[in-house]
Amino acid sequence: MTAALVLSRLPVVAPAKPAPGEARLAVLRDRPYAVVTVINAIMLFYMPLISLGIPLWIAQRTQAPTWTVSALLVLNTLSAVVFQGRVARRVRGLGSASRVVRPAGLVMFAACAVFALSTIASSAWTAGLILLAAAALLVLGEMMLASGAWEISFGLAPADKQGQYQGFFGTGQAVARMLGPLALTTLLLGWGVPGWLLLGVLFAATGIAMGPAVRWAERTRAHAGRPEATAGPDELPRPAGSSGGAHHSPTSSALPAQH
Repeated sequence: MTAALVLSRLPVVAPAKPAPGEARLAVLRDRPYAVVTVINAIMLFYMPLISLGIPLWIAQRTQAPTWTVSALLVLNTLSAVVFQGRVARRVRGLGSASRVVRPAGLVMFAACAVFALSTIASSAWTAGLILLAAAALLVLGEMMLASGAWEISFGLAPADKQGQYQGFFGTGQAVARMLGPLALTTLLLGWGVPGWLLLGVLFAATGIAMGPAVRWAERTRAHAGRPEATAGPDELPRPAGSSGGAHHSPTSSALPAQH
């Protein structure tokens, strides 16, 4: 009811018409933005990791009690509520967004490595503590990714085409949820520790690749004379909570609604 009331008070904005000769779905021809979207989609594999991969790993490969799954979800949710805004304050433009996503991939790699260690723990308590440490690293990486990807997805989109660009960027969630379960069960349950390390390397590599991809996209926009599509490196501060989840509902994994 409240949402409907708020929406009813918004001004009516006429849809922007394509320029003569311009494709109706310009985003499909924007190769740099497509690359950024693919990179983000790969990093979003953390979503089925939390909802499926980790619970299966705990139940089948560790000595930790199964209630540890619930403990990790609680940790994930509380961390998002308390810290997402603080993490998001570091993002003030495309430059800082790229610099946040890069270490996000490295933190996710560290989380995967620690999750792999949980299988060698000889006691339930030791395994549980290792899993909690890994989950803390993972949620930190998720919040960093959420903050950076929010800015990147909007900052690289032309002001008059935000709808189609955000719709295209949002397909990363569907791809991650569709392909993630198969990929993660194969890597983690089929390959074990090497699978975790390979997944971590994938997160790290895509996080590092985001910076060059964003700079490529910025150059193409400058060349095309569309300054409105590049939010500039660090000019416009965003509200503390606004970076929490452009590509997923409130904060990436960091929000329980995503799991």
